[in-house]
Amino acid sequence: MYLGVKAVVPHNDYTLTLTFENDEKRLFDMKPYLDFGPVFRALKNLALFHSVKVAFDTVEWANNADLDPEMLYPNSTPIE
Repeated sequence: MYLGVKAVVPHNDYTLTLTFENDEKRLFDMKPYLDFGPVFRALKNLALFHSVKVAFDTVEWANNADLDPEMLYPNSTPIE
C-alpha cells in the first residue's frame, strides 16, 4: 500500500512540496531526475516545471511526465 498525493507546490529550486493522503507534507527533490531522458530533461524549463499538478494519486506535468506515487513518499523528506 502507498500514500497518494493530494496537493503539490513547485519551487524554483526544482523541489516539490507534496501533501499526501495522510496530510503529511514532504519535500521531494527533482534535481536527480532531470536527466532521465528527454521528458524529464524538458522539466529544466521552469515554466514547464511549474505546470505540475495532481493527477489521480500522483503528480504530472504538462508534457505528460509523471512519477510513480510509490516512489514519491519514500524518496521525500518530512517538512517540520
